[in-house]
Amino acid sequence: MRWVNDALNNLLKRRGKQIVAVDELYEWQRRVVSGPVYRRAPLPPEASLYLRADHPKLLELKRRYAAFNSEVTTPLVWHEGYLRDEDIPYFRGDNAYVWQVRGQNSNLFGYALAFYYLKSIDRLDLLSQVEEDDAFGNFTFQIGGRSVSRDLLDSIVEISFLNRHLGLDRCKDFTVLDIGAGYGRLAHRASTVWQGLRHYLCADAVPYSTFISDFYLRYRRVSEKAVVIALDELAQTLEGRQVDLAINIHSFSECQPAAINWWVAQLARHGVKHFMIVPNATDCGGERLQTNALEDFCPILEKHGYRLKVKEPKYQEDPVVQQFGLTPTYHFLFELN
Repeated sequence: MRWVNDALNNLLKRRGKQIVAVDELYEWQRRVVSGPVYRRAPLPPEASLYLRADHPKLLELKRRYAAFNSEVTTPLVWHEGYLRDEDIPYFRGDNAYVWQVRGQNSNLFGYALAFYYLKSIDRLDLLSQVEEDDAFGNFTFQIGGRSVSRDLLDSIVEISFLNRHLGLDRCKDFTVLDIGAGYGRLAHRASTVWQGLRHYLCADAVPYSTFISDFYLRYRRVSEKAVVIALDELAQTLEGRQVDLAINIHSFSECQPAAINWWVAQLARHGVKHFMIVPNATDCGGERLQTNALEDFCPILEKHGYRLKVKEPKYQEDPVVQQFGLTPTYHFLFELN
């Protein structure tokens, strides 16, 4: 058996793999998740009635988005069926929106490392201002005496990045546009911790996202600040309004270049000065701005007058955490010339 094991390992090493005895692995290394999953927590009564694939509001949004500019709505990743019907009520599980227990370092060790890293750099004590629960299928881990999720950790590291480089914790009366806002996780967190925030505008070319985030932000009671905009109402909403910052988290990586060009053109047209982008890691660890199809979209930003101001690792103060912490990537901040 030892000879067979050695022979197989010699073959597997050519593919970067190796046979390891199960008893040599930690428990969290033995659990392999290969597809969408969610935690079956009870749904609020209003969610069971509203969050369903045949809801008239969702069907109307799908009709309107299908009639919109096809350059914006033609998907690279988000084809019909990519978000399953069961993901609609359990949208905070591991699914198309957020990979919580799949992806690089998405295990208990990666979560713990990311949490204690954030705690060590949390000079504004943001972690004490936000709470977490298992609502809508969310996966949580008990670390440091509290519930922790990817939603919470990613949101805090992104907010910390913007506080550090733009001083948003000290700004007053500013407006943010989130392109590809998903179910509204960052809108929820930002509306909670940024006292000077006037409006956090959520836009998305996927009708499911508009439908779900509208419900979620009302559920979290932040909809006075966090406003969901339907795609075909975006131009009217932005006209005559000052937007200080645009954000795109893991969204452009999942878009066709034509759609990216359309969105960036809107930002330039309305004079949005700063633009934060977080790409999917793909094959470059997030060090380059590219789609999941490995197409570089940095030239699109440059064409519309956006120049790179900051590029730094997600866990920029510790290279060990950047290697082993939860879902490492890079954060980019552009400025309009």
